[in-house]
Order: sequence, then C-alpha cells, then structure tokens
Amino acid sequence: MSKQDAAFQALSDAVLHIASTLELEPVLRKLVDAARDLAGARYAALGVPDGQGGFSRFITSGLTDEEIAAIGALPRTHGLLGAMLDSTESFRTDDIRRDPRFEWWPQNHPTMRSFLGVPIVARGEIAGAFYLTDKEDAGQFSDADQALIEVFAAHAAIAITNAELFERGRELSVIEERNRLARDLHDSIAQTLFSLSLRAEAASNVAESDPGRAAAELSHVRELASDALTQLRSIVFELRPADLAAEGLVETVAKHLEVLSRVNGQRIEFAHAGARRLAPDTELAVFRIVQEAVSNAIKHAQSSKITVTLDVSDGFSAVVADDGVGFDPSSRHIRERHLGITSMEERAASIGASFKIDSAPGAGTTVSVQT
Repeated sequence: MSKQDAAFQALSDAVLHIASTLELEPVLRKLVDAARDLAGARYAALGVPDGQGGFSRFITSGLTDEEIAAIGALPRTHGLLGAMLDSTESFRTDDIRRDPRFEWWPQNHPTMRSFLGVPIVARGEIAGAFYLTDKEDAGQFSDADQALIEVFAAHAAIAITNAELFERGRELSVIEERNRLARDLHDSIAQTLFSLSLRAEAASNVAESDPGRAAAELSHVRELASDALTQLRSIVFELRPADLAAEGLVETVAKHLEVLSRVNGQRIEFAHAGARRLAPDTELAVFRIVQEAVSNAIKHAQSSKITVTLDVSDGFSAVVADDGVGFDPSSRHIRERHLGITSMEERAASIGASFKIDSAPGAGTTVSVQT
C-alpha cells in the first residue's frame, strides 16, 4: 500500500469511527484527535467560535491535563487563530512565530513552530477550524498533509452539523416534556389541590358548630389527597426515560401500560402483532404518541376500558381506543389546553406517518397512527 493510500485509509477509518457518535463534545474530541494523527502533528486543536470574539469550544490534543490547566482560560479569536475563521483558505508555515499575524504565546504555553490551519466550512459558513502544530517527522507540514486535512475538514463539517442538530433536537424534547409536565400539573394536580384546600377550609369553619359536616369534609380531603398522590406518581412515572434502545417498542409499550394500569387502577388491554424493530426515531415517536393518548384517556375519558393495539409486522400501526365520554377533536379549547393533539400530529408527521382521531361526545375516542 502506497503512502497516499495508507493516508486515505486512515482518513476513512477516522470518518467511520466519528460517524458512530452524535453528542457534540465527544464528536469534537474525536475529530481533533483524528486530525492530529492524520497530519502527524505533536499538537492539535479544534476551535468553534462563539460569534463574540471568543471560542464556545476549544478542544486540544497532545497537551497534558496539567499543561491545559496551566495555560488557563479559552483563547480569544485573535492572530492566526482568528485568521482561520475569517477565510475559507488553509494556511501553513514552517515557523508560526515569523508570521506577521502571530501575536504571543500565553503564559505556560508550549513553544510551537510548524503550523497548519484548516477552516471547517459547514453550509457555506465557517463552523470552526483545525489548528495543527509541530510536524513530528519533518520541519513542516506538506502539501499532502494539507490536502488530507482539507478532505477531513469536509467530513468534520458534516459531523459537527449532525451533532448540533442532535443536541438541538434533544433540547426541544426537554422543552416539550417540560411543557407537557406543566400542562399535566395544571390540568390535574393543581385543580385537585385547589379543591383539597377548599374542603380543608370548609372543615375548619364548621369544626365546632357542625362536627358531622367537618368529618365529612375531612373525608373528602383524604380522598383528594389520595387522588393527588396517584396523579403525581403517574406523572413522575411518565417522565422516566423508556429503554427503547434495549427492549424495543413492543416490550417498552407493554411495560409502560402495565405500570400505568397498576398506578391508576385503570383497565388497559394490550394486543400486539410482530416483533420487528423500527428505526430509533420512529420507535420513539410512536411510543410518545401512545403514551400521550393513553394518558389522555386515563385523565379525561372516564372510561371503563382502554385498548392499545400495536402492529409492527409490516410497516407499523398503533391504535389507542377507549369507551369513555368522547370529545370534539376540532375544539380549539381542547387542543390548546388539554389533549396535546398538536404534539401527536407533529410527531406522526416527523416520521411520515398518518395520524387520526375519531371521537364525538358520548362516543368514546380512538387515536391511530400508521404507515
């Protein structure tokens, strides 16, 4: 194998290794370590600008923890560090100190000579840069080193973009769960606690004049407190992350329904067909839709039975049906304040599935999502 073939084989291996990671910080660390190895550099860094004259992240490779601690805070985007963020052109020199843009070494910073800087361009904008110094087996970095790192930078741009999208998606999921929790607390526990407070106040007011009524009110207080505890346990349970990756959609839904039935004292029947695994984002979306639909049925339907049917034998379909009071799915008030219909619709759309709610006052409710 020629030297060039070996270099591009190493590049391919590095890209495949990094592709297995989604979280931004580990991606950046793998990228900078790989760039250092590919170029044969003693030191390497990957800087991501914060848009305010500094770096939001500046990951190094080749420095010890003690050296990093001694150097101190993240650098500013000045000198050659900043130059790599102002142009899409790479730059290399055999002695960085002779470049007019070089300013100074921070205190306790190791002295470096040969330098290769390569911008990372994503979606037409500079998302960061590789900084490679001190070529280990030569006095300077070569044309081949530069070409290799430029190709690697193109892959790095994709990896960084994917990691950023993953983190934003996770942040949106957290926000969505917080909104759902706030809605659940308002719709159920807050109202129960308000009623409990009124009953307790009534009992206090008639404690001396009408002990019998006071006792009746206190009995209601106990019932309301028990209801609030049950509702809180249900909400806390729903916040626990489902282990979809390990157990799959069918098993996760089955366990979730079993616990919900036990916690809420609600009859829930579950039928399923097939055990085929779906794409991770599809399994998560379907699980959240089933979770939301069942939660709505427990809280609002006043039903004697809830039935969940899941079929993953060919494509997928999930149906949640209850025999409760029903409602008008087109009601703006219900959409905005109670049932999270919009959230379920958006989850279905995100995986290319159809979503439907069949319901009417007094006629029960059926929620279905399928491909």
